[in-house]
Amino acid sequence: QVQLLESGGGSVQAGDSLRLSCVSSGRTFSTYPMAWFRQAPGKEREVVAAISMNGVETYYADSVKGRFTISRDNAKNTVYLQMNSLKPEDTYVYYCSARRSSRYGSSYYAYYRESDYDYWGQGTQVTVSS
Repeated sequence: QVQLLESGGGSVQAGDSLRLSCVSSGRTFSTYPMAWFRQAPGKEREVVAAISMNGVETYYADSVKGRFTISRDNAKNTVYLQMNSLKPEDTYVYYCSARRSSRYGSSYYAYYRESDYDYWGQGTQVTVSS
């Protein structure tokens, strides 16, 4: 069982930056496509960004393109989400997710649907005030 632990959330002002981190307990982290999702109370979870297992392929939601950057350090079993120019509408709980490499489909792909992922962290709150 893979465990994911997010950190780096907090309360900031509009225009500020935050970097979220997600550490995986899996011994084969480097084989997992990874993603960040976010969710507000009473709403569906939505993808923010995704990254392939080798970091070459990435995907971003239109709402964060040009402001957020997803990256990974396989030596540290960690995926990051750098969030710049934060807006109040970025206020959500952010979740890290991992996809098993044993699933059908290439791991050299940045999957962006919630159903594509198998493991989830507990979430970290990001609050942006105007």
